[in-house]
Amino acid sequence: MIRLTKPSIEEDDLDAVRRVLLTGQLVQGAEVAQFERQIAGYVGSKHAVAVSNCTAALHLSLLALDVRPGDIVVVTSYSWIATANVIELVGAQPVFTDISESTFNMDPQSLCAVLRRLMSTESTGRRVKAILPVHTFGLMADMPEILKIAGEYAIPVIEDAACALGADIGGRQAGTWGEIGCFSFHPRKAITTGEGGVAVTNDDALAWKLRALRNHGLDPIAPTPDFVMPGFNYRITEFQAAMGITQLAKMDRILAARLGRAALYDRILAGSELRAPIAPAGYRHVFQSYVCLLPDRAAPLRPNLISALRANGIESTIGTLHMPLTTYFRKRYDHRPGDYPVTDSVATRSLTLPLHEHLDEASQQQVVAQVGDFLTPAGTRANRLDG
Repeated sequence: MIRLTKPSIEEDDLDAVRRVLLTGQLVQGAEVAQFERQIAGYVGSKHAVAVSNCTAALHLSLLALDVRPGDIVVVTSYSWIATANVIELVGAQPVFTDISESTFNMDPQSLCAVLRRLMSTESTGRRVKAILPVHTFGLMADMPEILKIAGEYAIPVIEDAACALGADIGGRQAGTWGEIGCFSFHPRKAITTGEGGVAVTNDDALAWKLRALRNHGLDPIAPTPDFVMPGFNYRITEFQAAMGITQLAKMDRILAARLGRAALYDRILAGSELRAPIAPAGYRHVFQSYVCLLPDRAAPLRPNLISALRANGIESTIGTLHMPLTTYFRKRYDHRPGDYPVTDSVATRSLTLPLHEHLDEASQQQVVAQVGDFLTPAGTRANRLDG
C-alpha cells in the first residue's frame, strides 16, 4: 500500500518517550517547558503554550481573546471541522468567507465583503470579535492583506496554522502574524507527538491566560497554587513533549524531503488534467498535504477514483471540508450550495495524493499514472460502470 502519510518516527523518538515514562513525571514538567521554548524559538514568538491538541489551542485562543456567547468570528469556509466547532463551543457564531481557488485560503475580497456587511449595522458590527484564517494544507493565507483589513476594524486575528509549522511569507513564520497562532502535532502533520498542539503569541497577558485556561484555571506565575478562573485540563503530557523535542530536531530534514517530493509531483503533473497546488511568490508552502484539483468533469467521479486507487494499493482522500455545508452548520444557519461558489467547486474537485518523507519516486509515478488512467475517457467510462 502506498500510504497517504507516514510519520517520521525513529529510534530517538522512542528512546525519548521511554526515558520519560521511566521517570514517572508525566505531566507539566521540564519536557513541556523545554518543548515550549524550542517551538517559540523555531517560529520566532515570545511565548509558546503546549496543549493536548490544536483544537484545544484554538478553543483557548478564543477564550483568551474574550470571545463570548453571541459574538461573531469571521472564518474561512474550507477547513477541518474543528476550526468552526471551537467557535460554536464558546457560544459564538461563525460567519464564513469564501476562498481563493488558487490557494484554498480565505479570500481577502470575500473577507472585505463580509466585514462590510456585518459592520453596516450596529447590532452585528459590535459582535465581531475575531477573524480566523486557516493556512490550508501548509500554505499561508494572505496575512499582509488580512491584517490590513482586520486593522481597519481593529479586529484581532487568530491563525489556524495547524498544517503550517515552518511555512512563511518573506521569512516571517506562520503563527506570528496574528495575536495568537495555533499549530497541530497530529500524525498527518510534518512532525508529530501523536496528538498535541501549541498556541504561540507575543502578548504576555494572552500567554498568561492561555496557560491558566489549559490547567484548570491555575495561575501559572503565582508563588503558591491559586485558581483564578474556571479552566480546562488541556495539558500535553511529558512524554509527548519529549517526542516533540526529538521530532523538532529533524524538522528541517523532514520539510526538505516533503518539498522535494512535492516538486517532483509538480513536474510529473505538468501538462496533465490535474491542477497542481500553487504557492504565490515569496510564500513557503510546507505541504502538510499535496492537494490537487480534478477537472470539473471528473468531480462527480471522485468517490469512484478514491475507491479505484485504494483497490490498486494507493491511499488518497478529499482535500478538506466545506464547513458551511456539513449537516450541523447547514441546518443551524441555513447555508446552501451557491453561498460560497469557490468553495463549492474546490470541495468537490480536491484530491489529496500520498506525501511523506519515505515516499519514493517510483511510487509517485505510479500514483499519477493511476489517476491519469482513471481520467482518460475509456478509464472514466469503465470506472463509472464499476462505481
